[in-house]
Amino acid sequence: MNTFALSKHTHAGTPDVAGFFDPRTFSIQYVVIDPATQQCAIIDPVLDFDEKSGATATHCADELLAYIDREGLSVAWILDTHPHADHFSAAHYLKEKTGAPTAIGQYVTKVQALWKEIYHWPEMPADGKQWDTLFSEGDTFKVGELNARVLYSPGHTLASITYVIGDTAFVHDTLFQPDFGTARADFPGGDAKTLWHSIQQILALPANTRLFTGHDYMPDGRQPQWESTVAEQCERNPHLVSMSETDYIALRHKRDSELPMPKLILHALQVNTRGGRLPEPEANGKRYLKIPLDALDGAAWD
Repeated sequence: MNTFALSKHTHAGTPDVAGFFDPRTFSIQYVVIDPATQQCAIIDPVLDFDEKSGATATHCADELLAYIDREGLSVAWILDTHPHADHFSAAHYLKEKTGAPTAIGQYVTKVQALWKEIYHWPEMPADGKQWDTLFSEGDTFKVGELNARVLYSPGHTLASITYVIGDTAFVHDTLFQPDFGTARADFPGGDAKTLWHSIQQILALPANTRLFTGHDYMPDGRQPQWESTVAEQCERNPHLVSMSETDYIALRHKRDSELPMPKLILHALQVNTRGGRLPEPEANGKRYLKIPLDALDGAAWD
């Protein structure tokens, strides 16, 4: 299985993008590189977690660090697109290793408020200060000499954002590859109509914009893929071609009603709403996850 690919820049002001596929969670981590300065940003890094044994590890994140060291890069940012429901974020671990600032969208505070109720964590801060920067729609920043900006892209979650860096856009869980469709909108805080409008904003980018998705589920057993363009999405994505807003909402509701909840959602959100921090050790030195019972719809027998 091919789990690494490098998408090279085409002209000045555009990045090289290294993608690292994690087969355990079907997630893609990115290192976005300014060729002129060798500065980079890490997007959506994965902290390894085995739900059967309860073991945690840093294999995925360490693979990023080894690549960064091998290529002589320096890390300018560690960026989350949203609090993930299917893997733990390695943002906090990578900040400890590199000293680079972390960032996420400003409405992570809404997600924190929602999930602190689900977990019954009245003491949990819901102000987003677990990250160094909270981005708003239209905010701009730099990766080396590369211009980057933020699109607010809710619908999959309340906090989802897209990072547009040069001629690339990191679209997280909005668009998948053109042969697979679009993201679900039935998580707490999700909304199909809102997701439709977020996708339209992304598709309004130039047709040759390189789009990098957050997951790939390898339909029909093909090799993992994670790069497309706006033009390819418009031409080939079955959730978009000849679809009206009404059609899309109906399709999304039907499809979401048939999907089980991600197996790690109750594990991951209590870590990812805290910027990738694991629970603090208890008196015996061990860390414990808290799993609320009967908190979500989508049981295996429904």
